[in-house]
Formats: sequence, C-alpha cells, structure tokens
Amino acid sequence: MKKHLLIYAIAMILFSCKTVDYDWENFVFTATPKVTLNVAKSALPTEQTAKVSFFNLADPDFATGQEFEWELDYYDAEGRAKPLDIEVYVNFYRSENTAPVYPIVLSLAGVFPTQPQFPLPSRIMPNDIFFDRVTTFPKKYSFTPEDLAEITGIDLSTVRTNDYFLFKFVVTMEDGQRIVLFDPKSCDETRGELCDCRVGARFKNIPL
Repeated sequence: MKKHLLIYAIAMILFSCKTVDYDWENFVFTATPKVTLNVAKSALPTEQTAKVSFFNLADPDFATGQEFEWELDYYDAEGRAKPLDIEVYVNFYRSENTAPVYPIVLSLAGVFPTQPQFPLPSRIMPNDIFFDRVTTFPKKYSFTPEDLAEITGIDLSTVRTNDYFLFKFVVTMEDGQRIVLFDPKSCDETRGELCDCRVGARFKNIPL
C-alpha cells in the first residue's frame, strides 16, 4: 500500500512541475471536404481516388459534349465535426512543366495514384474565383468545358493538352473557424487522406 502511495505522490509532483503547453493538448476536430467523382462521365478513363476527370480535345464536340461531374460532401470525424458551410472556388490553369503521367498509374495496392494529380501545395489564390457557398450536403455539380470556360473567362480555342480547371474549398465550422489552407500531405492524392481539398478536370488529346 505504501509503495502505491509513493508512486502516486511522485506522479503528482511530476505533473505539478509541468511548465510547457503543447499544441497537441489543444487538439480539435475539423470537418474536411469529401468529393465523389463521377468517373463514368469522364471523357477518358480515370480513377475515383485521383480526383481528376478528363476532357478529350480530339473530340470535335468536346466543348459541349463532355461533362465533368462530381458531388461535394464532408468528412465529419465520425460525427465530431460539422461544418457550417463550404466555399467553392475555381480557376483555369496552364499545364505544369511536368504533368502527371497518363494513363493514371496506381500504387502496388492498386488503390491510389502514384503521383499527385495537381500541383502542391493547393491554396486559394487571390485570382481564384468564388463560385458557390454550400450549406446543404451533398451537392452535385456538372460542367461542360464550355460552362467552365464561361465561368473562368477563358477562350477554349487557346486550351492545350494538360491545361486544367481546378476547384478548391474553404471550410467554415459551426463556431466560425475558417479552414482556408490544408496541409499539403492531406491534399496529396497519393496518400488517400480523408481530405479532398481539390478536384479538377484536365485536357488531353487522345485520338478517338
């Protein structure tokens, strides 16, 4: 009994001497975006986990005959984090110097792509266009290339292979906290994190 009391007393002394506050002690759960891609609508084969759809410039009717369809919802940390709303931003981007390989290559597990499908980090930039504020979930979106060109103000005749449209998200929690930036690892499609902070449609030019 005395031994147990001694251990308890030592533990109390150690805890009473704590002088440092750690970030992890104030850990809170937050909701994150969840995107479900309609892979059947992609003009070229894609993977759900890659969060990328494709438009095919080789189709003469690509501007109005192809669709990019997806649904926005959220991960709520098993009921512990509910958002007030999710803001949706969009923009058009020219191809990176080195675009992801196509067809998409999956990891050995056959689930996630071996490359991020868009540049990292993924941030809301000043020239990104506010498109929508979602308060009721899930919400479905569907766009043709012509629709997206009108929204972003680009001329489809200037589009080249691997240029892309990209949607990004800002989450506002019920307490008013806004999550405007996600860790690059969370946005990396190769990792399979429960955070779909972007979804996009990339142009290819593959003969029919």
